[in-house]
Amino acid sequence: QVQLVESGGGLVQAGDSLRLSCASSGRTSSNYYIAWFRRAPGKEREFVSGISWSGDYLHYVDAVKGRFTISRDNAKSTVYLQMNSLKPEDTAVYYCAANSRRIGYLNDGLYGYWGQGTQVTVSS
Repeated sequence: QVQLVESGGGLVQAGDSLRLSCASSGRTSSNYYIAWFRRAPGKEREFVSGISWSGDYLHYVDAVKGRFTISRDNAKSTVYLQMNSLKPEDTAVYYCAANSRRIGYLNDGLYGYWGQGTQVTVSS
């Protein structure tokens, strides 16, 4: 089984930066496509970014392009989300999730494993 644990969230001011980490365990974890989703209060869960096992495929939602960067350290079984120039609208609980394939990465229903989430709050 794959286990995912997020960390790195916090309370920051607009324009600040945070780096989220998604640590994974399990024998298949390094072969999975890993994505970050977020859920803001009163909104549906939204795909934010994702990365393939090889790192050759990177995806971002338009709202974070140019500000967020996803990366992967397979030796540490960890995926990172570097978040720069944070805005109040980035406030949400951020989750990482694992998918056995990158096809259909926008569909959260295709992800079989989820972390518990980490809170990111950005004040203006």
